[in-house]
Amino acid sequence: MKCPSSPVPPRGDRRPRWGVAAAVLVIHLAVVAGLVRAFTPELAAQAVRSVTQAFSVHLEPPPPPAPAPAPEPTPSAAPREEGRAGAPGRRTEPRTAAVPSAPIVIRPTQAPPLAGRGDADAAGANAQGEGTGAAGAGNGTGAGSEGRGAGGGGSGVPTVKISGDISSARDYPRKTRDLRIGAFVTIDLAVGADGKVSGCRIVRPSPDAQADAITCKLAQQRFRFRPARDAKGLPISAVYRWRQSWFY
Repeated sequence: MKCPSSPVPPRGDRRPRWGVAAAVLVIHLAVVAGLVRAFTPELAAQAVRSVTQAFSVHLEPPPPPAPAPAPEPTPSAAPREEGRAGAPGRRTEPRTAAVPSAPIVIRPTQAPPLAGRGDADAAGANAQGEGTGAAGAGNGTGAGSEGRGAGGGGSGVPTVKISGDISSARDYPRKTRDLRIGAFVTIDLAVGADGKVSGCRIVRPSPDAQADAITCKLAQQRFRFRPARDAKGLPISAVYRWRQSWFY
């Protein structure tokens, strides 16, 4: 008994299948590339570089831009003509101003003082009196400034205290020190031409007589003065008033 055989296509239907062949080729290439990349990565990178270098394009840099043209200089304006000088002014002459003359004042001349009347020995410019003349110490008239009479007057330098002092705590009398009844005492000191005290007089006493007495005593011993001077600058004797304060 014969087996049935498969039908054989006729020869006229055998056409080349290019699409299937291309697909098989691509699959093989992909498999080969995967194996090469997996086992030899350096070979794959070198192949990629060689392919990219084959298609690399060298680009030249663009040329630099052309320089801008320089601006044209603007023409300067023509200078203007200067103005002409004016006509000279008139010459003036200074005027002399008249200065008013100051009025002349005529002062009346004073008549000289009349000489005093008296004997030949006592006649002089001043009237007769009981005091001493220029020293100014007396009741008559004179040129001194310390006299009590109505003299011709004068200018001088008064007496000035220059040293000496009285202390309440040290010089007050011990007997009445605790009472402290001595308040103020005023004295007049006769100062000579040498500046020393030659006399003392109590003008206003204090309630304590012992304090008054010790004031005069210590003033004569300790006080020194610059003597008074008359109008001519000569030292003269004079009276100096002092007010001593006790415990105040």
